[in-house]
Amino acid sequence: MGLLKKLFGGGEAKFVEVAPFGSRYEVPSGETMLEAALKNGVPFPHNCTVGTCGSCKCKLKSGRVSALTDFGYTLSQQEIAAGFILACQAIPKDALTQVEVESQALDAPKAESFKGRIAATETLTHDIVRITVALDRPIRFVAGQYANLKYAGLERARNYSFADAPDRDGRSEVSFFIRKVPNGAFTEALFKGELDQLPLEVEGPHGNFHLHPGTSPMICIAGGSGLAPLLSVLEAARKDRVKRPCAFLFGARTQADLYGLDQIQQIANNWAGTFVFLPVLSHEPADSSWTGARGLVTQFIPDALPGVALNDAEGYMCGPPGMIDAGIASMTEYGVKLDAIYYDKFTDQSHIAKMP
Repeated sequence: MGLLKKLFGGGEAKFVEVAPFGSRYEVPSGETMLEAALKNGVPFPHNCTVGTCGSCKCKLKSGRVSALTDFGYTLSQQEIAAGFILACQAIPKDALTQVEVESQALDAPKAESFKGRIAATETLTHDIVRITVALDRPIRFVAGQYANLKYAGLERARNYSFADAPDRDGRSEVSFFIRKVPNGAFTEALFKGELDQLPLEVEGPHGNFHLHPGTSPMICIAGGSGLAPLLSVLEAARKDRVKRPCAFLFGARTQADLYGLDQIQQIANNWAGTFVFLPVLSHEPADSSWTGARGLVTQFIPDALPGVALNDAEGYMCGPPGMIDAGIASMTEYGVKLDAIYYDKFTDQSHIAKMP
């Protein structure tokens, strides 16, 4: 904390008010808004605390803040322009700072620690596997949430979204889609089979990504291993007989990078309302057998649900940062309201390494 005090001075402590909790607390010099909130028992949403997961995103209503790291690594330019900040990276500059946290519509179970072992591994693409983890007891979660996975000797836990729809009584086995990250400590060991017999620490559930209640049309976009939380959300919605019109756009580089198509087709076949599935390939060879859509998946948002006004739609996106940022820009351009766009941005060690 000494460095922060040097950077931001050691003057009089500032105060922060958080809606809708009605909380007011003091932020000592050198502490972030999130650090002080947690010390004061404020239930501020959070997980990573290093500015990559976006869980502590909140809207700045009044006052000014300094950023330890650029909010743009996690938030879109549209969100920053609308006044959103990350509490874990924000140092208040004024005597009073007021922020608003998104109302938590989901009734998520409290995070707990579990012991687990890899029960099965399935290769999905050249760089994505599905692992099934057997737990010491059932875990309950909301569709779209994630868990932290760790093994002995790993310095920092890794976050992976549940790929299954939740069960009312919890699941004793849970699946995750995991993409290989070059030189990533967890995924290098996983893909070499070194974790097959090791005990895993599983902690969760975490995350605020979930299907929001309502009847609005849904535009869902997945890229890479971001398919996992959307499959969880859509499979749960199918079981619940949700009747909302839904377009599901899946972006991949080539045909070899498409996976989960049988499960997506089953969801489509049993969806209670209109369901449109559109896979889009960005780097498929021109002379291949592919006759489907080509280009960037976000280019197809305006055509996702023909005849549906996008200003009434909700957006749900999971995938790499570039796709999420492009998706937010495209959705807002075509009329989707910024506060009706929900996403889970999949950052990894490479993105953390780029942060100042």
